[in-house]
Amino acid sequence: MTTRRLATDKESRALASSLRMRILRVCLGDGRTNKEIAEAIGRDPASTLHHVRRLVDTGFLVAQPVRRGTRGSREIPYLATGKSWQIETPAKGHALLDAFLEEAALVPATELDTARLGLRLSAADMAEFRDRLQALLDEYAQ
Repeated sequence: MTTRRLATDKESRALASSLRMRILRVCLGDGRTNKEIAEAIGRDPASTLHHVRRLVDTGFLVAQPVRRGTRGSREIPYLATGKSWQIETPAKGHALLDAFLEEAALVPATELDTARLGLRLSAADMAEFRDRLQALLDEYAQ
């Protein structure tokens, strides 16, 4: 399993926003400019830039080499670093759930694949379940 360190206060605050969690997902794998990020999440570029800068300042996004855009404009793509997977945040707020719900709402119901399972587990079984699920997520994250 991936060993995670405890997030700093600044890192925890950066990840406490569902909007920032969505930005990280949008920038996973492919660098996106602030304008592209804003379009992907349905926000204006001015407000998105504040969140992008916060994620860059905390190391969750990294600026890629400058590229030329349309009409020779200067564009800076940003790429998720994967750092959010390497830390543990003490606060268990609703940012992840809110980000998931916001993104799921954008997908047509016919294209959304979900599952639900209700369990009653002892404390020991719950610990084992979490460990096994975390190991599976770590495997796919690699």
